[in-house]
Parts: sequence; structure tokens; C-alpha cells
Amino acid sequence: MSPGSLAIVGAGIHPFGRNEGVSGLQMGVAAARAALADAGISWADVQFAVGGSDSAGKPDTMVSRLGLTGLPFTNVINGCATGGASLVTARAAIAAGQHEIGLVVGFDKHPRGAFDPRPEDWGLGAWYGDLGLMVTTQYFGIKIQRYMHDHAITSASLARVAAKAFRNGERNPAAWRRKPLTDEEILASPMVADPLTQYMFCSPSAGAVALVVCRPELAARFPAPPVYVRAVSMRSRRFGSFEVFSPSMPVTRGPSPSQEAAQAAYAEAGIGPGEFDVVQVQDTEAGAELMHLAECGLCEHGAQEELMRTGATELGGAMPVNTDGGCIASGEPIGASGLRQVHETVLQLRGQAGDRQVDGARTGFTHVYGAPGVSACAVLSR
Repeated sequence: MSPGSLAIVGAGIHPFGRNEGVSGLQMGVAAARAALADAGISWADVQFAVGGSDSAGKPDTMVSRLGLTGLPFTNVINGCATGGASLVTARAAIAAGQHEIGLVVGFDKHPRGAFDPRPEDWGLGAWYGDLGLMVTTQYFGIKIQRYMHDHAITSASLARVAAKAFRNGERNPAAWRRKPLTDEEILASPMVADPLTQYMFCSPSAGAVALVVCRPELAARFPAPPVYVRAVSMRSRRFGSFEVFSPSMPVTRGPSPSQEAAQAAYAEAGIGPGEFDVVQVQDTEAGAELMHLAECGLCEHGAQEELMRTGATELGGAMPVNTDGGCIASGEPIGASGLRQVHETVLQLRGQAGDRQVDGARTGFTHVYGAPGVSACAVLSR
């Protein structure tokens, strides 16, 4: 298998959580320095940077702390898919021959409570918010309720997804919520948006991730084992797709952006479902993981019930999913979430994931999803 168009040769993370007393920008700088140290290079060796943050400041201002070297630094924002968009942008710069070595970084720090987006910022009228449709918990409840009805999925599977997340999070020192919960505790927690209970949701949080990337031909120069990005793709919604802030209920439902982004990544990489040793998918809440597994072609619609019941997506299962605890255990700092998935996959493919290590992992898939219906997918390998 030939290398892809991008190599990841350094990875750094600032632990996720509330992180009181530390700004989002400071977390981003800490992750960047960790990634540079992992790659064995200095900031002066970096030729360009791409950074994403939703509400914690402008990533390009990191240069005042990392060094005023004059490099081009592009800021990216695409909702919860910001990390995926940052990786797409960096890959394009290297594939085009503009640069050879770069840094991709994402960070955020959100206040307590649910996200509170404004309709006008998403091209919607005030009426949309007046009806309560900007409340994302309500959207997720509506979407998974219909999905469960159509595909005979029970609340037991939702609880299993969340319980798996907390078990995996317990093994991840960078995760926020590291206390395991039983299926029964999750089902008995307060109902937020039927059928989703409190412990089935992730929460806005704080954290940062950075990656040092380079042309594949240069990967051997760096001390850490390289991980190759075989493909990375990004898609927005089509007419008829039922997405965050863009609900649609036509007779014929349009393809989801996750479906199309995954298919494009598989086609480019020449690697597809059934060939991945480790998988990360967006789990804003437990239902999202179930739906995204099928939308990305990793299982058939309706097959999730059996996957959860048999433990196929657990560590040690046939298709380990969200091995670091995902968003449910880590929370979601918007700018960092997609890169957290890539960071975890890099650790897994290097064999550095500690007691959550998937034995012999050589290939990985990541999927991140954000409003108003944007998805980015990547295929990685050793």
C-alpha cells in the first residue's frame, strides 16, 4: 500500500474538561508545543499552520506565543466539523506543493450549559428560534426517535453506547468524564429529549489537539512512527437531508453528508468498511453514534442493535468504536473534536494507546459531523 498524500509525524493534546483558569488559546499553545516535541522539531521548522476555534479566540494569534516567524496561518470554522475542515485544508496545501511541513491545531472553551446559537448566524429567521428548533438536544431527540421507529432499535442500545463511552473514557487520561456508569444508571438519568437521557449526551467543554503534518516522502526524518492520511473528504448537505438547523421531511430523504463524505474517502483510499481496525464517529449523543455508523456504511441500518448487544463495537470487539470515549466522555470543544478523533487514531496505529490499545491496529477511520449539515471523514493507516 503506497503512502497517502499526507503524513502525521507529531501529535499533542491538552486534556479535555472544564479546565478552569486556562484559556482556550493557552490550551491550543500547549497542544502545539506537545506536537512539536513529539515530532522533534521547533516552531521555526513549521512552514504553515491551520487552526480552528469556535468561541475561544482566533487561532492565528497563537504566533505571539509560539513565535513570530511570519508563516501563513489560516483560521477555519465549520461548526463541529471544524477539525475535519482543518485537516482537509492542510492536506490540500501539502498536496498542491505549497508547503512541506505544517501544524494543524484545534481548541475551544465553552461556557457551562447547552450551546445557544442564534438563528440569524445560520441563515435562518427568528421564527426558527421562537419555535425552539435551535435547541440541538431537541433536534437529536426528534431524529433518533424516528430512526429507532424505522429500524427497530431500542433504548437499551442507546444506553450501551453511552456506557461504552464512559468505560473507554476511564482508560483515557485526556478524557473529561472518566467514571463508568451502568446501562441502568444511564437509562434512569433525567430525560432531556425523549428518548435521550442526560448521560446519553456530550456537553460543551474545553480542550485542544495539534498535529504536525508533512509530505509523506519526509516522514522518515521524524522520530515517531508516521501515520498516513490515505484520504480525507468533506461534504455539505443536499436537499432532503435531515440535519442540524436544516430539518427536512420529504417523502424521499436525500443522502446525508456523512454518507457522501465516507464514500468519497473510501474511494480515494481504496479501503472501505470491514477493513478498519479502529473507528471514531461523531457521538454528540448516543443516537448519533448509532446513526453515523450506518450513514458511513460501517453497518446496515438496523444492524446496530445486534452490534451493541454482542459487544462488537467495544474494545476487543470486531469493530472498536470511539476507543477514547468519544464526545460523550470527552465533551465537545468544537474546534478540537475532529482532531481528537485523529489524535486517538494516531495513538492506536502507533501502538501507544495504553490499556485501551486495539491489538495490531493498522487502519483507522474518523468521522466528524457538524451543523448545519457538514461532515468530514478520514482514512488513516500505518
